[in-house]
Amino acid sequence: MTAILPGATIGILGGGQLGRMTAMAARSLGYRIQVMDPDPSCPARFVVDACFEGSWDDAKAAADLARGCDVVTLEIEQLSLDTLRAAQHYAPVRPGEALLSIIQDRIAQKEWLAAHQFPVGPFRSVRSLDNMRAALDAFGRDCFVKSARGGYDGRSQLRITPRAGEGAELAWRALGQRPCIAEQAIALEREISVLVARTPSGGLKSFPSATNHHENQILAWSVIPSSIPAAMELEAQRIACSLAEKLALEGVLAVEMFVTQDGALLINELAPRPHNSYHASERACVVSQFEQHVRAVCDLPLGSTDILRPAAIANLLGDAWAEGEPRFDRALEVDSVRLHLYEKHTARPGRKMGHLSAIGDTPEEAVRRVLEAKSRL
Repeated sequence: MTAILPGATIGILGGGQLGRMTAMAARSLGYRIQVMDPDPSCPARFVVDACFEGSWDDAKAAADLARGCDVVTLEIEQLSLDTLRAAQHYAPVRPGEALLSIIQDRIAQKEWLAAHQFPVGPFRSVRSLDNMRAALDAFGRDCFVKSARGGYDGRSQLRITPRAGEGAELAWRALGQRPCIAEQAIALEREISVLVARTPSGGLKSFPSATNHHENQILAWSVIPSSIPAAMELEAQRIACSLAEKLALEGVLAVEMFVTQDGALLINELAPRPHNSYHASERACVVSQFEQHVRAVCDLPLGSTDILRPAAIANLLGDAWAEGEPRFDRALEVDSVRLHLYEKHTARPGRKMGHLSAIGDTPEEAVRRVLEAKSRL
């Protein structure tokens, strides 16, 4: 493989906050950047050389983007495969079609993981109302049901509990009578993630695991490192690196995992892009996830993932703007806190508008500082 050196042009399919922060890292390395996004005023618009307007299934816009690029990558996995193929005609697309075809469908993803003997919890594919009835009965009506395609941050997902009395018919209709996956509810000790990077030449590095705390199925805060036991950390790293190799990853892959109350690790979901739980890598690690993403897709030597200091982030959702502009000045009074806004024009409940980050001598101190700053908004 030949490295794509600084001065070249990188195309990004998706111009949201992940595309924006990847573009900013690429700029620091000396690359030019173009993005494609349905919103011509997307967050990346303000930090790139060109922005092509196009939906996730707009093959023509993807081709137009790729014509002027030396490599194309992505910040969202819900792209049509035709879009990837159109871009691939003009430039390498990393990660590519084979990996996306597995990951973007939750049923295909879970079945692939199980077939390759990666640890997953009990699940059932649901393609009909009868399938839904059978799944709810099998899991004692204590499960999560998720649409096979699309949906994130809790959207297109249902929590089924024995006491709530949800019926299979209601769940099937609520998810649009489309294929979905039912997963047995598991007693958890915590949720973690591991981000791994792999180059086309086979270079491989993973970041230390992060602990993630969700509220209403949206990531509220995350901290690096996770402070899980050393043996479990080694196993989490092994799983992530094995996945990257087996999938022939070119880019970065976030592996979300459950730590069960009996000490097991189970894979929740995969995301072939930078991940919300690794925003703290900008403060914690020698190289951030965004720079590592650029290095990986350009086939440059991967950077060190060593931790300099523990760091945490807290997401800022549109709800914080409900009573007017938040008091960011008050948040910034907290020692070591930094503010990261995405330049989204409209604040809506549940929409990620930015995040706060903080460092500390311990992971607990970093979390305490970032939550203190958030409470002052």
